[in-house]
Amino acid sequence: MKIQSFGAMAVDWEARIDFDRLRRERLERAQVQLQASEVAAFLCFDMNNIRYITSTTIGEWARDKLARFCLLFRDEAPILWDFGSAAASHRLHSPWNTPDRWRAGVSTMRGAMTPQSGIAEGVARKVFHELEIRGLAREPIAADVIELPVLLGLQDLGVRVIDAQQPMQNARMIKTEDEINLLNTSAMMVDAAYDLLYEHLRPGVRENDLVALVTKRLIELGSDQVEAVNAISGERCTPHPHVYSDRVIRPGDQAFFDIIQSFHGYRTCYYRTFSVGTATEAQQEAYKICRDYLDASIDMVKPGATTREIALSWPKAEEFGFAGEEEAFALQFGHGIGLSNWEKPVISRLVSLDEEFVLEPGMVFALETYWPAGDGYSAARIEEEIVVTPTGHQVITRFPADELLVAGARYYTASNALAGMSDGTEPRWSAEMKAQSQNAPRVAPDRAPVPAGD
Repeated sequence: MKIQSFGAMAVDWEARIDFDRLRRERLERAQVQLQASEVAAFLCFDMNNIRYITSTTIGEWARDKLARFCLLFRDEAPILWDFGSAAASHRLHSPWNTPDRWRAGVSTMRGAMTPQSGIAEGVARKVFHELEIRGLAREPIAADVIELPVLLGLQDLGVRVIDAQQPMQNARMIKTEDEINLLNTSAMMVDAAYDLLYEHLRPGVRENDLVALVTKRLIELGSDQVEAVNAISGERCTPHPHVYSDRVIRPGDQAFFDIIQSFHGYRTCYYRTFSVGTATEAQQEAYKICRDYLDASIDMVKPGATTREIALSWPKAEEFGFAGEEEAFALQFGHGIGLSNWEKPVISRLVSLDEEFVLEPGMVFALETYWPAGDGYSAARIEEEIVVTPTGHQVITRFPADELLVAGARYYTASNALAGMSDGTEPRWSAEMKAQSQNAPRVAPDRAPVPAGD
């Protein structure tokens, strides 16, 4: 398996992404799932599924509106009802489908168009008409996400609708060669963003300043969407709030970041942790434990291994200060990554102990771990993206993370440079915070991660 990263442009002098092959193979995989199912067609409103099937997109503004929809049959090209003039644009610029299958049509835009408009019933009639002319009006169909008025309209016409999320997730779970190379190129862009972030991470900078800086750099590199830059620092690290703020970075902070963006739709989910100015023993210990758990799970990744085995390598929620697995969900975590940030397989003690997936070549997923520090407020968070290869795995996230990096260490005393490592004592301002912490984890300095019991 040859995994490469390219520049953002197509060129005549180097074989890069083969977009014709990408379009063809994605459609074929969706139709294989359809042919293996009990349904006559897939009806998709999810933007990621629409892109996978039709190789079209009209921008991130449309992602949450459920305004576009496509219909896929077993042995023919898809029909796409697109937002207004986008259909006319596809007829001009998207020649991989016949022009009559790029059609104008719109759903209710999450209820913005009222029931009195008749839009929902119109969508149902469009779908029913295509089923009827093929003699499939009494066959079930599957939908991924659908507005309730449209679902009711289909049911009023006698159409039985079941779930299409599972077969479409199955279609997208094993990545093609071109998908893997797009994911690798997307990760390369975040490598560069982290280098810039490390350069600018210092006291006096706000979390949202760093979000803006990274967003600008990614767009300059060719990102088509910066979905999120999670920036978490200082006492916000425990518990993880999953949202950035306008907090000002201070000397001695630990800070972690998650960069989620896409290149030709293919996403990243990529955490890194830093200390600012100096790193305390508690911060280093948290980082080491976080890294050890992550490395133990990465080492397991190979064809034939299971998601259950990986989940068992991580600590139980109660071991790092949480009441249960739902409260600790997504802290010790794995998830498929592709056109969506969360695809199959999901790896978590919440679900993977009872349902397991066997790893196969071509799966691409992110593994992420978290560990709160003994000081009661710092924490480490690290994530790597992994491709399952025929003989093992390859990590495609390359910004250095084997050891805790100290950023902004540019201060000098009268005698020498200020050390990146503290003298072993906690900062004077941390004692009260540590005493007030309700759930400081039980951390043994010599602890090594071992497979935990059920």
